[in-house]
Amino acid sequence: MQVRVGSVRGRAVVAVTLAALLGGCAGSADGAGENASGGSPSASSGAGGKGTAAASGGSIGAAGSDCALPVRFDIARHWKAEAIDARTELSKASKGSGGDLSGALADAVLRQGPVTAACEIDAKPAGHIGFLRGWTGKPQHTDAGGVLRQFVAAEGDAGKERYRSVTTGGGLRGVEAEYLYTSKLLGETKAETALAVSTPDGPVVLHLGGMDTEEHDAMRPAYALAEQTLALRQ
Repeated sequence: MQVRVGSVRGRAVVAVTLAALLGGCAGSADGAGENASGGSPSASSGAGGKGTAAASGGSIGAAGSDCALPVRFDIARHWKAEAIDARTELSKASKGSGGDLSGALADAVLRQGPVTAACEIDAKPAGHIGFLRGWTGKPQHTDAGGVLRQFVAAEGDAGKERYRSVTTGGGLRGVEAEYLYTSKLLGETKAETALAVSTPDGPVVLHLGGMDTEEHDAMRPAYALAEQTLALRQ
C-alpha cells in the first residue's frame, strides 16, 4: 500500500504546517547513550519507558503485514498502519516538480537524518491526533545512537534531549530519546519520543509525535507496546 506524500505528516498546507505540528551529531555507540548534559545513560530492560502498554491490535513488520520492516512489533488496538513507499513518492515528486518546492517538501517530509519514512501508524481511529512512525536506513549505519542523534537534530528546534540505552522486549539493544520540539510556526513546544535500534538490514527508528504534549502523553501506551514487543522480523 502506498500513501501520498501529504499524508506522511498530515495534509493540506500540508507538509509545512503539520511537519511543524507533528514532527515530524553522530556519536559512538558508547557516547550515544549520554544525556543532554553529558552524563551517563540510564538503562531500561524493555519496560516500554513510561506507563503501561496499550492492548494489542495485531503485529506489523513481517512480510504480508500492513508495513514490511526489518523488525516486527505490535500496534495498539484501533490504530491503523499504512506503508510508505518513500522511493516511489520521492521519484514522483521530483519528476512532477522539476525540482521546485513540492520536490523539496517531499524530501523534507520523507527523509529525516539518515533514515527514510517507511510506515505511518495513525492514532486517529483510536481517538488521538498523532502518529507512531517507522523509519529505516541503510545497513552501513550500524550505530543506533548516532542514527538517533542525527534524526533528532534533523527535526530542528529540538531541545532538552535525554538519551538512554534500552533493550526492547524482543531483545534488541538500542537508544531512546525524549525531547522537546518547538514549532516556530505555532510558537508552541511539545514532547516527542524516538527509539532507534540496529538490525542486519539497517537501522530502524520509531518516532512518537502528536498535536501537543497532552496527545503525546495519551499515546505513550501505544509506544510502550511497540517497544515491549519490538524484535527482529522472522
